[in-house]
Amino acid sequence: MTWDEFSDLLSGLSPDSPLGRIVQIRLETDKEVIKYFTPSQLKINAEWRNRRAKAVSPESLNDVLEGFKRAFLSMT
Repeated sequence: MTWDEFSDLLSGLSPDSPLGRIVQIRLETDKEVIKYFTPSQLKINAEWRNRRAKAVSPESLNDVLEGFKRAFLSMT
């Protein structure tokens, strides 16, 4: 299957389908919405966030932390 065909199939995916619901749960960032998630929805959301966090390289993390450090130091 080509990428174009795959992306066409995904773009036509209904948000009410099981895969569409999982995608919505994974992408949710509003704390007020997450507060009302069921335990299984919380598990899906947490597993996705943990997986994404593990994908961050140590160099990338150090760059971000160094940026924060510079920003805080410039405030004083």
